[in-house]
Amino acid sequence: MTLSMISNNSKVVGARHLLETVTPILPEVPELPKPELPPLPTFPSLPKPDHELPPLPKVELPPLPHIPTLPKPELPALPKLPELPQPTLPTIPAFTPPHH
Repeated sequence: MTLSMISNNSKVVGARHLLETVTPILPEVPELPKPELPPLPTFPSLPKPDHELPPLPKVELPPLPHIPTLPKPELPALPKLPELPQPTLPTIPAFTPPHH
C-alpha cells in the first residue's frame, strides 16, 4: 500500500512540476528554400528499321527413345489366416451412490 502511494505521489509531483514550469522561448528557425529538381532526362528517338527479321529455322527434334516395358511379376498368394475371436471390452459395474 505504501509503495503504491509513493509511486503515485512521484507521478503527481512530476506532472505538477511540468505544468508549473515556464516553457523557455525557443529561437525561430529560418526556413530553407526548397531545392529545385533537375529536369528529367530525355532519350533520343531512334528510327525503326525498315526490314523485318528473318524467320527462324525450324529445329527438327530427334524421335523419343523407346523405353522397354518390363513384365509385371506375379505376386505370391497370401496365406490363409485362422479366424481369431473378436476382442470385447470388459464390463464395468454400474455406479451406485453411497447411502448416508
